[in-house]
Amino acid sequence: MRRLLLTAATTTAAALTLAGCGTTEPAADSSAKAAEAITLTDYTGAKVELDGPATKVVATEWNEVESLITLGVDPVGVADVKGYKTWDTAVPLKNEPKDIGTRGEPSMDTIAALSPDLIVASSDLPPAAVKQLREIAPVLGIKSADASDQIGQMLDNLDLIAKATGTTDQAKAARADFEAKVAEGEKALADAGLAGTEIAFADGYATSNQVSVRPYTSGSLIGAVNERIGLKNAWKVKGDESYGLGTTDVEGLTDLPDDVRFAYIGNDGDETSTPFTNELAKNAVWTSLPFVKAGDVHRLPDGIWMFGGPESMEAYIDAVVDALTK
Repeated sequence: MRRLLLTAATTTAAALTLAGCGTTEPAADSSAKAAEAITLTDYTGAKVELDGPATKVVATEWNEVESLITLGVDPVGVADVKGYKTWDTAVPLKNEPKDIGTRGEPSMDTIAALSPDLIVASSDLPPAAVKQLREIAPVLGIKSADASDQIGQMLDNLDLIAKATGTTDQAKAARADFEAKVAEGEKALADAGLAGTEIAFADGYATSNQVSVRPYTSGSLIGAVNERIGLKNAWKVKGDESYGLGTTDVEGLTDLPDDVRFAYIGNDGDETSTPFTNELAKNAVWTSLPFVKAGDVHRLPDGIWMFGGPESMEAYIDAVVDALTK
């Protein structure tokens, strides 16, 4: 399952470098004429032409799946259904979509058999795979992450998918809910005297008893959300250009401030993803860290996808505020 946790980071290197996304035509809404044609421009600059709002949609990455569910569109095909159900219980599937294979290598035959009227494809897919997908159905390319503005990218992706599926009203509501949750979280932390508190969010994994820690820098989605609610990112390591993720090990944690709040998400369904309570439980470096001794290590609830959409981030805000204000 380590690959599962690492997919977002490892695929970053393979991600397309084309930038920018947007729409060029007014989109159909659920209240508009169902048969009205839609023309969009995806993040690659490619024109996507649809006969009307897409309803049979396949998604190759979980943040796209989550956006579809938020918009009230149940995807007919999802990559790694079991993995999604394990890592994104905050925004659960409401149907039983066909599993189209892995997020990095979806099955073209399986997708073709579904006869989708739209494929929402992650920028993490190799160009050759996207080319094959375009032979099956219209493909809407989505830039999965952008360390320069993760929240903006997340919301832009939601809007773009909404325009393709005729659900712009739902997207507006989701944006409003997200901003309200940000304000609520910021107020709760301020009221608790925690504005400006330094936080280090990470995940970790263990392979053959070797523990790796992945810092979520200011360029990560969770890092950006932390700052929006008034927390300060304590990581000094550099994150990658797409997901804002760094790399370190247990010794690297000694660079964190003594009074930092350390938070992480693991998953009981993936035994490699909880090294902080397993492999490191008796590690001399880990147990000697001042914030560990002080009990300022917070495991947040499983099932909040760290690279998800607005609803995952709302669940994250609730979780981190609850953990820090107890």
